[in-house]
Amino acid sequence: MKTEATEQAAARRRQVVETAMAEGLLAGDNSPLGARIPRRLITRAKERSGITSTTDLVEYALAKVALEDDFGAKLVSRKGSIPADIKLGV
Repeated sequence: MKTEATEQAAARRRQVVETAMAEGLLAGDNSPLGARIPRRLITRAKERSGITSTTDLVEYALAKVALEDDFGAKLVSRKGSIPADIKLGV
């Protein structure tokens, strides 16, 4: 049974993969990747993401990092840039 949360998570995963495809990040030759990752980390990531394939999980995680924006850093850097006495929509 799919819940609203799992459907939203699936939609977010699709969006990441579709954006990565549109930017050409998933095209071209594949590169072998070897890494030692704690099993508990992989298991938790699969549970949270709903992804069952380790290859798909790694591809999704790398796509998220590659597409990540810097909104948070930009927002924090603006701290103090608005005068304290300005009226903001009351």
